[in-house]
Amino acid sequence: MKILPHRFPFLLVDRILEWEDGKRIVGIKNVTGNEAFFCGHFPGNPVMPGVLIIEAMAQVGGVLILKSIPDRDKKLVYFMAIENAKFRAPVVPGDTLRLQLEVLRLKSKICKMKGEAFVGEKRVAEAIILSSLVEK
Repeated sequence: MKILPHRFPFLLVDRILEWEDGKRIVGIKNVTGNEAFFCGHFPGNPVMPGVLIIEAMAQVGGVLILKSIPDRDKKLVYFMAIENAKFRAPVVPGDTLRLQLEVLRLKSKICKMKGEAFVGEKRVAEAIILSSLVEK
């Protein structure tokens, strides 16, 4: 919460487990039955929306980008593109999403990362995420 500007109900990162400056990061999101989106997606068969899995990946990636910037309170990380998104298995209440991102390219204000989401050892989603660092 010291790094990301997101707050409830849109903060989708519970903890950062690993971090290598400018290289990679691993974070988790504990998926609970209390998530507001489960009311409508889907009643009686709750499944975390794929776009929110991608958003959780992007937020973990945002921590990686912002963590080493001294004036990060004056910056935001915006999506530029999402490429090759694939959803391989549903994510349901009780799951712990492990979100791993690896930097493919990092320039002054543009970052391209490969993201993967796992539940246990099973890969449930993946995408290439391009982000831009902008002034607030």
